[in-house]
Amino acid sequence: MLDDFRSQADTPFFEDTPPEEVSYETQTRRDFLGMTPFQRFIIAIFLLLITLLLSSFCLLVTGKLAFPG
Repeated sequence: MLDDFRSQADTPFFEDTPPEEVSYETQTRRDFLGMTPFQRFIIAIFLLLITLLLSSFCLLVTGKLAFPG
């Protein structure tokens, strides 16, 4: 059993192969999930609105905020 561990310790964990060439075209593009900056802006606005709506609803349910009148 110990001989197996010793033989495994002698073998390299990572193979010494040269890294594949990466094209700079894919590195310079900053698309997130294939969306344009305008589409990301719209998603950010929607997330903000959903957060505001859910937090307001939570305040109404817990009674920390009430409608005037």
